[in-house]
Amino acid sequence: MAAFMQAWRNAFQKQLSSSVDVYGVTLARFLFAVPLAIAYLTWIYHAHPVHAVVHFNVPFALYIVIAAVSQIAATVFMVQLFKQKNYAIGVGLAKSEAILAAIIAVIFLSEPLSLYAWFGVLLGGIAVFLLSSGRHLKDLSVPTLSIGIASGLCFAITSLLVREASLELNMLPHLHRAAWVLFWVISFQCISMLLYLGLFSRQTLYALWQRLGLTLKVSLCSFLASLGWFSAMSLQSVAIVKTLGQIEILFSLLISMFFFKEKLARRDHWGLLLVVIAAILVIWA
Repeated sequence: MAAFMQAWRNAFQKQLSSSVDVYGVTLARFLFAVPLAIAYLTWIYHAHPVHAVVHFNVPFALYIVIAAVSQIAATVFMVQLFKQKNYAIGVGLAKSEAILAAIIAVIFLSEPLSLYAWFGVLLGGIAVFLLSSGRHLKDLSVPTLSIGIASGLCFAITSLLVREASLELNMLPHLHRAAWVLFWVISFQCISMLLYLGLFSRQTLYALWQRLGLTLKVSLCSFLASLGWFSAMSLQSVAIVKTLGQIEILFSLLISMFFFKEKLARRDHWGLLLVVIAAILVIWA
C-alpha cells in the first residue's frame, strides 16, 4: 500500500510542480494530512483501546524533529529531481534510499551485512549511475546524480529516525506507536512549512489554493503512503521495509509510461532492473 500510494503521490507532485514552486509542492504533502492523522489516531484508539499512558521523552522529540526536517529536505530534492529527468528516473534515483539506509544501519546501528547484501549495495550504486547518465556516457549528469543521492540520503535518515522514535513508545502496540509518530512528524512539518511560506512566500500559498484539487490528491496519497511506511517500520527494520518498497519503481514505471506518456531509454530500463535486483539481494541476505 505504501509503495503504491507513494508512486501516485510522486506523480501528482510532478504535475503540481509545473505550476507551484518546490516549497509549495513540498507543503502539499502535509497540508491536508494533519486532520487525516488526527482522525486515524482517534480511530485506532477507538477500535483497539489501550489503557497504557503514552510518554514522550526528549529522545523521541529529537527523533521527530530531525526526521521531519530530513523528509522536507528529501522532498525538496525529489521535486528538483523531477525537473532534471523524467518521472520514473527521478523516482529511481531517489530509491537509493534503501541502499543508503542499509549502509547507515551497518555503520551507526551495528547491523552487519553479509556478502550478498554488499553485492546488492554495489548493484544499487551501478543502477544509480545508469539512471543518471542518460543515453550515452558523455551525457552523465552530475547534478542529477547529486540531487538523487541527496534525496535518497535524507529519506534514509527520516526512515531510520522514524523507527527509533517508534521504539521509544514501547509502552504501546505497534499500530498506536506508528500513529503517534505519524501525527507528530506531519504536524511539525505542516506548521513549520506554513510559517515559513506565510512569512516569506505568500504567493506560493495562493498558488496551492489555485490548485486545491491536486493539492488534496497529493496530501491524501502522502498520508496513506506514510501510514503504510510508519506502521511497517514499527514492526521491522528499515532496510527490510525500504528494500521491499522498491516495488514502487515498477508502479512508477507504469505511471510514467501510461499516465505521463514518457519513454525510457534502454539504459534506463537496465538501471531500474538493477535497483530491484539490489533490493532483492539485500532482503535475501
